[in-house]
Amino acid sequence: MTAFMILILAAAVMLIVIAKIIPGGKKFSMYFVLVCIAFIMLLPFYMMFVMSTHTTNEIYSFPPAVWFGRNLAVNFENMKAAVNIPRAFLNSCIITVSYTALVLLFCSMGGYAFAVYEFPGRKKLFAVLLATMMIPWTAGIIPWFIMMSKFGWINDFKALIIPGCANAFGIFWMRQYCRNNVPTSLVEAARIDGCSEWTIFFRVIAPILLPAYASLGIMQFVNVWNDFMQPLMILRKTELQTLPLLLKTMISDWGTDYGAMMLSSTCAVLPLLIAFLCASKFFMSGLTAGAIKE
Repeated sequence: MTAFMILILAAAVMLIVIAKIIPGGKKFSMYFVLVCIAFIMLLPFYMMFVMSTHTTNEIYSFPPAVWFGRNLAVNFENMKAAVNIPRAFLNSCIITVSYTALVLLFCSMGGYAFAVYEFPGRKKLFAVLLATMMIPWTAGIIPWFIMMSKFGWINDFKALIIPGCANAFGIFWMRQYCRNNVPTSLVEAARIDGCSEWTIFFRVIAPILLPAYASLGIMQFVNVWNDFMQPLMILRKTELQTLPLLLKTMISDWGTDYGAMMLSSTCAVLPLLIAFLCASKFFMSGLTAGAIKE
């Protein structure tokens, strides 16, 4: 560990010297640091993909395997025998896509209302909304479970979709974005043209909110896709379980096939990577494309 820290300090000193002495060294040092950070971030994913093609003995070997093996087909057969991945994948997709779509709809409507409309008690109501974000989720887990039981939503996807579809963070996120990127004159011009409030929101405001939709959608998608505690409490039937619950069942006291488990983990991670790649293009796009300036 000491040698590793010395190596890092030596590399940092060398980069500082290069940035000061060599022309263009500052840019080289910056790119070098960014490449190192990217390598560190991507290494766990790469190792997961690699380990999904090896046997358990090869995974535990030293030095560890750093290239793909030949056990992918066997791991796939073992995975199919151990868990019903297609069914769990479908359950996760139903819950995550439904939840994310409702969050984007209701939170954008709520954030837009707080940002644009003037109504009595707006500031106090928003302050109460922000105060709820300070309460840890675990403090309300027992009342939440009792409510779901009273509603008869045990072993029902509605318990994982409906309660959080208008969450405080989403409304706060969209409210801040609307305040900074939705010109008041644009809303007033649409009203003068005779547009209804629903038409203004869905035809005028919603296109401006695309970057906010992408950011909030990715965050909510990842959180719900990886959620373990809520499905564990609600979904008792095996055919209703999501991917995180099914991955937990692959860990056994009598031995765990880590090759098959890594392959299952790869199947669980791929939708997150695809969702991020599909939505990332909106991050740096024009925030108020088509809107007039104040």
